[in-house]
Amino acid sequence: MSEQSAAFVDDSASDPALLRVLAAAGLPGTGRFPPKAGWVSRVWVGDEYVVRLSNGQFRDSFRHEATVVNLLAGSEVPHARHLGYGDGLDGPWCVSERLPGRTLHDAWPGADVPTRRAMIESLGFALRALHRVPVPADLLPPWLADALAGKPRVSFHPPVVSAALGQVEVARRRPGCDSRLLADVADWVRERLALFAADEPVLVHGDVHGANVMVDEGRVTGLVDFAEAVAQPADVELDTILRWCAKASEYPPVPDGRGLDENTLTDVPRWLRGAYPELFERELLRERLLFYDMQRELALHAHHPLADEREAARDRIARVLSGHNHLDGLAW
Repeated sequence: MSEQSAAFVDDSASDPALLRVLAAAGLPGTGRFPPKAGWVSRVWVGDEYVVRLSNGQFRDSFRHEATVVNLLAGSEVPHARHLGYGDGLDGPWCVSERLPGRTLHDAWPGADVPTRRAMIESLGFALRALHRVPVPADLLPPWLADALAGKPRVSFHPPVVSAALGQVEVARRRPGCDSRLLADVADWVRERLALFAADEPVLVHGDVHGANVMVDEGRVTGLVDFAEAVAQPADVELDTILRWCAKASEYPPVPDGRGLDENTLTDVPRWLRGAYPELFERELLRERLLFYDMQRELALHAHHPLADEREAARDRIARVLSGHNHLDGLAW
């Protein structure tokens, strides 16, 4: 919704569901709360608070986010404080403080090159701080634990190295999956597990792209949406970041929205590497990134509700087996 059209809409805190959430959080039901579209939540953005009301697709995602935000207390990671979460008449809800600025996605098109570089360098500093936060080695979102156990699930999730081989077996049991191809994938995965034997898990956001980073005046004011945060090797963070750079049109901030133009993101990996070089210094990084990408494509091949998408994922799996994917041609 544009600022111009917003002037003709009553965006005061009058929605009954919004008022119930504010009351549950112990906050006053006054002020302006313009609604905003979301993928799995209804969202209201007030002057001081952001209210989210989930459709329940991701089990206990707000509880998981609260756990992660508590880990960030006292760290140098820019983030929004959680002010409350729970389950109510309208479903799971969460209230957090509103951060200064706007999303990186919204700020990017109008920013000049020096400002874009400053934002990405600030993101690098934020990610380095995030990866230094002490984290339980078994940190895993409850909805992702369900998915890895074979329960009905959504198709997208961050890679979990220890679960890779098990996910091949899950995929092989799904009707319509290519069993011969997946046998090759199982061998491919076994050959590469040694790449991760010495890794120490760190706190990984798991879904860093333009819509999940808040910026103001060329700096990151907060990482948002920790529903996918996991304890994994630090370079798991690059799985989404580099895919976003290569295929930004697939990352619209809201349903029916538009992603950024990939041509404007070509320098992002280089800028990020300059600010956080350690993230790119893993031995055989390309092979590791292919391993992470394989897990995403396996999930899509096995679980996407659309047959055409499952078949497209099958073709991408074959490309990964041959050593190719969306990273081809990306300068990183």
